[in-house]
This record gives sequence, structure tokens and C-alpha cells, in this order.
Amino acid sequence: MIIAVDFDGTCVTHAYPEIGSDIGAVPVLKALVAAGHKLILYTMRSGDTLAAAVKWCEENGIELWGVNNNPEQHTWSASPKVYAALYIDDAALGCPLILPANGKRPYVDWGEVSQLLLVSIGLRVPS
Repeated sequence: MIIAVDFDGTCVTHAYPEIGSDIGAVPVLKALVAAGHKLILYTMRSGDTLAAAVKWCEENGIELWGVNNNPEQHTWSASPKVYAALYIDDAALGCPLILPANGKRPYVDWGEVSQLLLVSIGLRVPS
């Protein structure tokens, strides 16, 4: 399955243009790749801030299939919208979020996301 994953508020807490804090995405994303899924980093970051997000993925052992594009999509569409079967994004309707008590922006609840992935695709995340 092709899965598009946002970065700020999804892989890490919101801290743009800096890299936010760990929120538990790494083991789930690594388990998705290990299970044969293809990850596309799908973010509004560009230039140096995009390079920093890609570096974060590399440093955390997350293999990306694409960055802001689907490498095979050009063979069947000229659309700039990235095709994926699933989008994990803190701004997506229904994505489980953690609402910080300090009034900061919500971010993805990876414990809940991993449970949804277990139910929908049988993904097991090593503990």
C-alpha cells in the first residue's frame, strides 16, 4: 500500500521551521516499511526545511519511497496531487490527535494510529 505521511504535527510535534519532538511515529513508520508498504513524505516544507525533515527520517531509519511525489504517478497522471491509498496527517478528518494541555497545536496520537492500522491492515508494531 502507498501511504502519504505529513511531517509537522504528524511525525513530530509542531515546531516549524525547526524539527519538533518525538511523538512515537518512528516504530509505526518503520513497521509499515518492514511490512512492504511504501511511504511518501507529503509535507508543505521546502528547501532547507524539507531537507531537514528528510534527514530526520533517514536518521530514524525510516525508508521513504517518495518525497512530495509518487515516483510512479507520472506514468498515468500529470496531476500535482500525490496519489496514496492512505494519508496520515494531523489535519486529516478522523486522524486521532493528542490535544496538549498547554494550548499548543494538536499532534497525531501514534498509539491510536497503530491500533487503527492493526485493525485495518493487520500491522503489528514491535514494542
